[in-house]
Amino acid sequence: MRIRVGVVGLNFGSWMIEHELLVGDGAACVEIVAVCDIQPEKVAVWSERLGVPGYSSLYELLQQHAVQAVALFTGPVGRAALIQQIIDAGRDVITTKPFDGDSAAAAAVLRAAVTARRVIHLNSPPPLMTPDMAQLHGWMQQYDLGEPIAFRATTWCSYREVADGSWYDDPQLCPVAPIFRLGIYLINDLSWFFRDVSHVSVQQSRIFTQRPTADNAQLAIRYANGALGHIFASFCIDDMQYYRCAMELNFARGTLYRNVGPMHDSNHVQLSVVMAKDGVQEVLHAQTPPQGAGYQWHAFQHAVLNAQGISTEYAARIVTGLQVIDAMRQSTQ
Repeated sequence: MRIRVGVVGLNFGSWMIEHELLVGDGAACVEIVAVCDIQPEKVAVWSERLGVPGYSSLYELLQQHAVQAVALFTGPVGRAALIQQIIDAGRDVITTKPFDGDSAAAAAVLRAAVTARRVIHLNSPPPLMTPDMAQLHGWMQQYDLGEPIAFRATTWCSYREVADGSWYDDPQLCPVAPIFRLGIYLINDLSWFFRDVSHVSVQQSRIFTQRPTADNAQLAIRYANGALGHIFASFCIDDMQYYRCAMELNFARGTLYRNVGPMHDSNHVQLSVVMAKDGVQEVLHAQTPPQGAGYQWHAFQHAVLNAQGISTEYAARIVTGLQVIDAMRQSTQ
């Protein structure tokens, strides 16, 4: 049985409808029964195209009994308050990264969702460990790689953006923009291996963007156990190896790799482990399917139909990534 969803936020939501909700796993798991946006022209376009009712406010949409859950694609600013409104109306939510720009507000609404047994899913961090993370984590445990020591993680694309007055233009609402918008995937993935951040520092610059926010940035992180990490994200690089989210993770007795080196096969995630075993170097390789935008539609469908709510562990993972963002924002000030 497909979940009947109302789509709220038709800026990014328009892309989501075309690329996620009308095709593939999204189309198999959810049915769009309403759309909502504060801009009436966008509502009119999608309401007519999909043949569903359109609304100008979230409150109006939530009065419709046909809506079982909300696909929320507004910007992160104030999103926690919208999610509180949704769960108070007895609906479940699937939304996008980053969850909110305020980690305290995020933590509060996630606690409310746990208590109310309402489902909240994101694409990053996703509710279930992805196949690539499962493979890397499995190697770490199987071969007893030991204490985490360091990492380098990178992602990039090619944007040439202009200012449009949106939250993307505000350094407070979109701090260290390449990290906040792209590097959040890496922050969330790395949290499976590196925990307890003790310090962060930031470098950022503007090369091509016409926004007042950065388009080139790097984040240095120190952890409580002494481990060090570096995340680089950029909107400035055009080599057609976009959004690759490469990682090199060092442990006391080995190193894990994801998509490191030139990308020859975009149809698979390339994984490796290199370790020292009885004084001999051992190397293993594996491939997993790419995860696209990361939305786990089948998991969302299953959770809603079975009234599973959100676990305290998953809620904590969401907040952990946002706390890194908080520290990053403070570092820029």
